[in-house]
Amino acid sequence: MVCRIMDLRYKEVVNISDGSCLGCVSDVEVDTQCARVVAVIIYGRPRFFGLFGREEDIVIPWDQIECIGEDTVLVRFRCPPNYRAYRRRESILDRIFG
Repeated sequence: MVCRIMDLRYKEVVNISDGSCLGCVSDVEVDTQCARVVAVIIYGRPRFFGLFGREEDIVIPWDQIECIGEDTVLVRFRCPPNYRAYRRRESILDRIFG
């Protein structure tokens, strides 16, 4: 599969070691000497609607990426200890109508 950097942006990143959603690809780190992608960057979540800044960015090295699909990027990544993983939960409407 051939993928451009613009195609990689906004894909959801899922950690396969615990099934959590880390966020969406926001940026890519490129080594200009070797002309290769070094890491994928996920911007930190905003704190209190962005008024108090953001949490720290997550930098995932390229060798920890397992698979790049149409909509998601699967990674095997050990989250920092202070990072709260986001897991999709059923909403109340899903429980009522699902």
